[in-house]
Formats: sequence, C-alpha cells, structure tokens
Amino acid sequence: MLISYFWNMINIKFFFTTLLLMLLFVSCAKNKVSLIISNAKIYTVDSVFTTATAMAINNGKIVAVGNNVDIQTKYSSLNNIDAKGNIIFPGFIDAHCHFTGFATDMWKCDLTGTKSFAEIIDKIKTYSKNAPMQWLYGRGWDQNDWKVKQFPNKEILDNLFPDRPVFIKRIDGHAALLNQKALELSGITINTKINGGEIEIKNGKLTGILIDKAMDFAEKAIPTIDDTLAKKYYLDAQNYCFAAGLTGVHDCGINEHTVSLIQDAQQNNGLKMKIFALLTDDTTYYDKWIKKGPLKTERLHVGGFKFYADGALGSRGACMLHDYEDKKNWKGFLLETETHFKTAANLLANSNLQMCTHAIGDSGNRTILKIYADALKGKNNKRWRIEHAQVIDASDFHYFTDYNIIPSVQPTHATSDMYWAQERVGATQIKTSYAYKQLLQTNFWMPLGTDFPVEYIEPIKTFYAAVTRQDGKGFPANGFQIENALTRKETIYGMTIWAAKAAFEENEKGSIEVGKAADFIMLDTDLITCDKSKILSTKILSTWINGEIVFGK
Repeated sequence: MLISYFWNMINIKFFFTTLLLMLLFVSCAKNKVSLIISNAKIYTVDSVFTTATAMAINNGKIVAVGNNVDIQTKYSSLNNIDAKGNIIFPGFIDAHCHFTGFATDMWKCDLTGTKSFAEIIDKIKTYSKNAPMQWLYGRGWDQNDWKVKQFPNKEILDNLFPDRPVFIKRIDGHAALLNQKALELSGITINTKINGGEIEIKNGKLTGILIDKAMDFAEKAIPTIDDTLAKKYYLDAQNYCFAAGLTGVHDCGINEHTVSLIQDAQQNNGLKMKIFALLTDDTTYYDKWIKKGPLKTERLHVGGFKFYADGALGSRGACMLHDYEDKKNWKGFLLETETHFKTAANLLANSNLQMCTHAIGDSGNRTILKIYADALKGKNNKRWRIEHAQVIDASDFHYFTDYNIIPSVQPTHATSDMYWAQERVGATQIKTSYAYKQLLQTNFWMPLGTDFPVEYIEPIKTFYAAVTRQDGKGFPANGFQIENALTRKETIYGMTIWAAKAAFEENEKGSIEVGKAADFIMLDTDLITCDKSKILSTKILSTWINGEIVFGK
C-alpha cells in the first residue's frame, strides 16, 4: 500500500505539473495586445450590421472582433475593460460641420435660442462689458423663433452703441445685423453694390441687414484672433466633440492658413480630432491644389473644395425656381455666376479632388446638378457632393443617380425648419424638401452631419431627427413628412461608415472591423432597439480614437 501511495502522489504531481506547463504554454501562446474590451454589445456597422461582444486592439488598430471566449482565449492584455453590457458603435463622424469656425466663434456672444430681439439686446449689453475686442460680435439668432418673425433693424443698436461696432450673425451664417458704426467701418452705404448678396434698404435707409456676400465687407473689417488663441479654441472644440461621441469631422470651407494651424495643433498642441477638410472657394487655390492633389496625414485629410451655390431658406437667400410664398417677386439668388461654377467643375473633374457644393433652393440645386452632370459625363466614383440638398424639384432627383452625385444632408435641418418651411416654399414644393429617404434611394448611401454651429453639435440629435422627424417635444405627433424618415440602421450607417466613404476613408475608419482604426464610442442606450423616447437621453460613456480614450472613464 505504501508503494501504491507514493506512486499515486507521483502521478498527481506529474499531472498538475503537466497542467501548469500547458497553461503556461497557452498563456505564452496568446497574442499580446494593448487593449481588450469584453462583455459589450458591439455594433460593428459592417456590410451586414454584425454584432459582437468583444474586441482586441493593438497599436491603435482593431486586430480582432468576436465573442468573449474567442477573444480572451486568443489574446491577452494588461488593459482589460469589462463593458458591463453597454453598447459600442464606431465613432460618429460628422459629414458636414464647421469645426474650426465653431472653435474660433467661442469668443463671440452666443445668441442661440434667443426668443426675441429684446433678449438679444440684453445679451449684447451684458457681453459688451467684458468683450475681448472693440467689435461686439454675436452669432445664433433666428427671427423664425420670435413672435414677430421679421428681420430686426439697427436703430436700438445705434442708440446703445453709437461709437462701437456691432455685428450679429444669423444662426445659418447667411445674414447679419450691423449697427451704423459697423456699417461705416465696413464701407457700406446705400450706394454700395453687391453681387451674390443683398444690402437691405427700406425707405431710403440702411436697415443694417446684410445677406450672404454682403457680409464680406464687414467680416474683412473685423480683426482676427491670434493664432495661439485659435489653436487653444480648437482643443476646447474637440472636447465638446468628444463628449458628443464624435471621433471625426468634415470641416467645410477653410482656408490654407487654417489648414496650417490644424497641422500645427495636431503635431504640437494635442489636437487629436480626425479632420477631413474642404478648402474654401478661392480661385488662387485651384491650380496649386489640383497639381499637388489631396493632403493626407493620419489625422488630417484635405480632399476637395467647398462651394456655395446659394444662401439659406431661413434668410430667403436660397435660390428658388418660383417666387417665395412669403415674399412675392423674390426668388433668392446664386452667390456666384454659373460660369464660375462651370469653370471650377471642369478643372476639378480632371483631378482627384472632390467638388462639394452647398445648395439649398430648388434652382440652386438644379444649377449645380446640371453643372456636375456636364463635367462628370456619366457614372463615376468621384463622390462629388451636394451639401444640404434641401429643396429638390421632383424632376431633378435622377441627376444624383445618373452621375453618382452624393447628397450630404443634416437631419436636424428638417426638424428645425419644419415650423415655417412651407410658408417659404409652398405646399407643392415642400413635398420634395428635406426628402432624405428619397435622396438615400438615389445611390443607396448617404453621409449625415449636423452643420454645427448652425445646429447643435450632438450626433444623438441627428439620429433622433432622422428616425422620428420630430422635435424634442415629440412634435408633430406623426413626424414631419414621416415617409422621408430613415431607419435606425440607415442612420447609423450615415453617421459612421457612409460619412467615412464620403471622404474616401471607408477602408480606414467608420466601422469596427479588423485593420481599421480603433475609433469607437460606448453608450448606455441601444439606439437600434430602444424606445424612441429614450434616444435623446442617451449618454456617451466614453470616446476612443486610435484605441486611446479621449473622453470618459
């Protein structure tokens, strides 16, 4: 028995030694990665909208996506995160915004949400006490939100600030009110002529209202902020974006100096936001950029030009085929000649740079669609875009399909404008306005954005507006033209992979797939399955870029 006992002990010792060696071997055989996330519900937003529960990340890239057991069996990490059942999506990408403009607006008086001109006056008076420069600059008012839905005039501002210039811009950036001092410093009189804009005159006097390119006189007179301060504001702006779940933005219409500031801020000042930039329409840029082509680094991609066909519907600057319903004998206007747009289109058609054009009115859209068609000739993969595509004549949707022109839309524009849009365009044309589902069906993919700071920065509001066509109070009960709502999956695609595709970046980001950048967000709410009443209360728990947490814990 004693011999048997010792023999059994030897066998047991051998068994456990062998088991330990096997475990050590398995452990050593695991691939070491920088981060493992498990116990999540991961919407990969791949081509079939696959879900997973875990993923492994190394050196900023996704190396594996799957279930908890497979990932934890094959990979090991010193950084393991238990998602505790929370929801993961690819990082949201805003396909149309004004990131650097939003940043450098931070020193200005915020007039967003004001409900009357009297409220604006109160805000400007308070702001004037500590304004950082002599000019009093505000932005964000919208007369459509007031009881009296008319443009204000400058008389009160003249009385309050006779010796100090005041410039307050409408929320869409297409109209502004100036006091007399600002008009004088801008060189504007009743005899000033302008193409592509309007200087409002009533009873032989300037009202102070400038529309579209008329504002250029004033904006050239306003001192610009210091570059160091601008880069500081970029960091502040990206923090707002990260908190909202944005890992990428398309910054629409910036100059070369701003490009250089972004590069410097990304290299030296901690700017981590991934930015796809469209250059402003400056004819001195054309030959230079067409010759050298897109600029691309890990976080900055300058890929084309942003043009403006017309103004905005709210300020009646959108170019319409018929008179405005609420302003007879007025159709709005183009901001440049058709020849200007044709010249640019023909130049860019022979380059690898995109042409992306703001077009709101049905005439503005038709003009640009036809110019695109003439330059593109037929089917193509240039991904030229119509930004906003708000009012489209029923006979013009085919251009998007026939020439692979991409509508780039902002769903909250529909729910912001729905209260008064029909008053502008009429009962017939409203039916093909903000027609996002119809636009999606032209090419079967469509990038979505916010247009911040024209609208709120949060992509969750984009999602809500797209799928419900309602405002935050649930109005209207059945949704505004609900037939043009997008499905939840379509909306997520538009906020992620389709936004990446609009910048030729779909192989690098926009979905949670092996080899792509580890740009993702964690939410407390499942946007795909939750009751719509829960959407707007969704919390962004964390935001990650290249596998690095940039917001949250």
